Parts: sequence; structure tokens; C-alpha cells
Amino acid sequence: MLGATGTIGRASAGALIGRGHDVVCLVRAPTIISGATVRCVDVTDPASLARDGFAGEQFDAVVSCMASRSGVPHDAWAIDHRAHMNVLAAAQAAEATHFVLLSAICVQKPLLAFQHAKLAFEAALIDSGMRHTIVRPTAFFKSLSGQIARVRRGKPFMVFGDGTLTACKPISDRDLAAYIADCLVEESRWNRVLPIGGPGDAITPRQQGEALFAMLGRPARFTSVPVALLDAIAGGLGLAGKLVPALATKAELARIGRYYATESMLVRDPATGRYDAAATPSTGGDTLFDYYRAVLDGVDAPERGDHAVF
Repeated sequence: MLGATGTIGRASAGALIGRGHDVVCLVRAPTIISGATVRCVDVTDPASLARDGFAGEQFDAVVSCMASRSGVPHDAWAIDHRAHMNVLAAAQAAEATHFVLLSAICVQKPLLAFQHAKLAFEAALIDSGMRHTIVRPTAFFKSLSGQIARVRRGKPFMVFGDGTLTACKPISDRDLAAYIADCLVEESRWNRVLPIGGPGDAITPRQQGEALFAMLGRPARFTSVPVALLDAIAGGLGLAGKLVPALATKAELARIGRYYATESMLVRDPATGRYDAAATPSTGGDTLFDYYRAVLDGVDAPERGDHAVF
């Protein structure tokens, strides 16, 4: 397993172990993953993968929740594509028969470097002939939890436009992990690209804010950020990045922010370009609003990591 130190990866490792699988986690730095064998490897080095990771052993399957941390071009092509190509080659050498890949639903409309890198590996995996399952989840709870603290402090909830430009069907770490683990045994999920969301209706950012204020017993307050402002920031940084390379990275991060501010994380009809909540499959039982309540009650704490929206 790759990517086992991230929140989704850790949950997926736990789900696999809970189903009785013998799990070997290939990680960048020493860590403890209960119930799993942990081996430190450099995924960008094929020799390290073969020597330190697969170690000449035979494996039945590979599950990858690995992803670039920033999404900027250098990181994206190094991890989302080339490192995965290294893993695929090592998996084939180890006679693995199934590759489960955690991808992202946003690759349906690829405008960013990390999306193109993910799609390039998806295509290589499909063309490899290995049995595969490509999972494209919608938004994660952790990515939609960044404003809980500011709302609790009495500040307004920030939205782009009127807060209804986008929608998603958020999925919890636990539900996504269970779905990923079951891909190894559910034949209906083999050799398929599978979008997946959590239970219930699609939720807009405005509805997220309204729910938070209701849980706190306060009237809803919103601050609207014009999308044009994001365009101006990304454009300005893009021009400046031609002179100062460090600003080119900031420009890409601004473009990533703009993408998530304007594109829904739902199944997209390629013919019409419209996002369709009804066509977006659901799994599990955890809801975003249950998660919000758990955070507000101190039962849970969001681990937002590198992919938080705010």
C-alpha cells in the first residue's frame, strides 16, 4: 500500500487490515501503522521500490492512496505520474494482479497540472492490462472543515459568489476507506473507473455555512468573495511568475483555488458540461453535518493536511 500516512490512506490501511489482508505499507519516513508491516522507500527511485519495498516478494494487489502534496506541476508529475509508473512496474514484477488507485473526481475537467498527471497514469494503468479499479471520490470532510473555527469565533462564513456556484457529495475517510478495501473483492468494481460520493443530497457551500450557524444557534452571516478577484490574483501571479519562478508556483496554487471555487465535485456530463448530483453514486452512512457536530462537540478534530480549501 502507498500513501498510508495520509488521512485517507491510514483509514484505508485500517479497513484492509480489518478485512484480514496482510498489509505492507511503503512510506517515505519511519512511522507506526498498527497491524501493518512498514517499509521505508523512495517512490521516485525504482531501485529503492524494488529493493526496500517489494523486496523480491510476491504481492496479490497494490492499493495506492498516494498523491502529490501541493499539486503544482513539478510535484504532480513527480508523484501523481512518474512515481506511480514506478510502482506499477514494481507491482508487475511482483506478479500483483490488481491495482486499486485513489484518483480524484476533478480530473473529469482537466485544467490543472495535477489533473493531467493523474489522467496520464490512469491511462497507463488501464493500458497495462493489469486488473484495476480507479476510484474518483468527491470532496473530503477535511477539505470542507476549514471554516469551523472562524465561524465559532463569530466571523462570517466565506463563499465565492453567492455560495451556490458549486456542490458536492462529501465522503468521510471511513466510508471511502471501506469502499476502497472492498474493490479488491467486489467483481463489479474491477476494470472500472468509479466516481463515488457520500450519502445524501449534494451540498453547496452556502448550505455548509447555514448548517454551521444553525448548530451554533446563531443567525447565518456570509462574506462573498468575487470569482473575478481570484482571476485577477492568478493572472497577476502568472505574469510575475515569468520573472520570479517562486511566484509561478503561487500562481498555480491560485488557479487550483479558483478551480475548486467554481467547479462542482460531482459527475460531469461530457456532452453538456453540466454536473449531475443524481448521477453521482453514494456510499456509506457518515454525513458532513454529523462530522461538523462531532468537531463542535470536541469529539473529532479535523486533519486538513495539504489539500484544505480554506
